[in-house]
Formats: sequence, C-alpha cells, structure tokens
Amino acid sequence: MSCERVLQTQAYFDGELDAAAALEVETHLETCADCAAVLEQADSVRRLVREKASYHRASHALRARVSEAAPAVAARAPWYRSVWTGAAGGAAATAMAAALAFLVLLPPAAEPLIADVTNAHLRSIASAHLIDVESTDRHTVKPWLAVHADLSPPVADFAAQGFKLVGGRVDFLEGERAAVTVYRHGAHIVNVFAWAHYEERLPDFATRNGYHIVFWRSGNLTFCAVSDTSVDDILALAKLLKALSAPDGRE
Repeated sequence: MSCERVLQTQAYFDGELDAAAALEVETHLETCADCAAVLEQADSVRRLVREKASYHRASHALRARVSEAAPAVAARAPWYRSVWTGAAGGAAATAMAAALAFLVLLPPAAEPLIADVTNAHLRSIASAHLIDVESTDRHTVKPWLAVHADLSPPVADFAAQGFKLVGGRVDFLEGERAAVTVYRHGAHIVNVFAWAHYEERLPDFATRNGYHIVFWRSGNLTFCAVSDTSVDDILALAKLLKALSAPDGRE
C-alpha cells in the first residue's frame, strides 16, 4: 500500500481514534482507494471470524488460576471498580489480574461489537447525525422510532434524575437497524442503542477510548448505553431504563 495513512485507517477500524481523528479518516476514505481497500479487507476478516470461528469458554482450571492470581479482586464485584480502586491505591498487579480475568471471559463476538458501538457513538457526536427527531417528549420520540427503526424501545425523559431526553435517530450496529435514544447529562451525550436479533453472549461492561459502554437485554431487544460521562452515571441511566422495561414500569 502506498498511502501513508494506512496505519491510521487500521486504528480507525479498531476504534482507537478520538472523534476528530475518526472524522478525518472518514473524509480521507472517500478519496483514497488504498485505505478504502484496507478497511474493506479488515471488515471482511472480521465478518469471517465472527461467522466461522469457534468459541471455547475458558476452562474452570484456567479461570481458577486467574482468580487465584488476584484473590482480593475475585471476591469483589463489579470487576471495573476493582481495577480503578487497585490502580488508585498503587496495586497495579491486582488491577492487571482483574483486567486479565475480564478478557479471558469476554466472548469473541464482543470486541467487534464494542468497536462498532464506539464508532457509531463517535460518528454521531462528530457529525450532524446525532438526532433525527428532536424532542423531550417520549410520546414523540417513541412512535418515531417505532416507525423508522421498526423497534419500540423504552423511552422517557429522566430530567429529574439528570438525564434529559433530547431525541432519537436510526443507526446501524452489526448490520442491524438500531433505534437510538439520545440523552444529555450535563455536558455529556449518552447514546442508548436498541436492536434485535443479536444472539451472541454480551459483555456487561466495557471501556474504549475513554467511553464507557454498558450492555443489557430486555425481552427480544439488546441495549447498549455509551458515553464519556462517569461509570456511575451511565449505570444509573441503564438502571432507570431497565426499570422502565419491567412489567410494572408503565412504559
């Protein structure tokens, strides 16, 4: 490849760029055949791995050895609090073991999904396509998503809890149409993706490029909230949305 930006294109594919750099690469890809070919080849390999590669859960013996390497962390939950607490206290080895335990148990399909979610979030905040329907009224946003995304995720304005509903849009994840509900929390944007037909095992939580990502399921829908707000904040919004999906949530 002759283009000097091939490595940056590969970093874009891996979701390693910030919003400004990602937007710059997307503009470059419109006119560079070399980098476009690199991106297409990487995407083809990812699809092939996702479709053909077998998944083998870590054995009990391996998981036991990881847990023994960090007994204090293994007794705590959730894992990411242990990582940050250990790092803040200078216990770098404990934090490393906790991270290793997470990676061992992470399903193989999770990493491409995390990259897709992060890239979709970055594209939305770096472009004019953050909101298709702008409203704080769930009776406007929810029907719009039902018509345009063929999905009807729970929608509510949680302004009293610090999460203001600002609208929604249609996006795509894993080749599937996704309904996205958009919230503002102070200076932060939170994208909540909802899509159907995702059969793989999900991670509970991930962090990519400073963005925190939490996953959950409700009924036949898969959900993912993404933001650079604090972990406690994004988990609080996920909890509100899960409660809204409950039988007595009056969604």
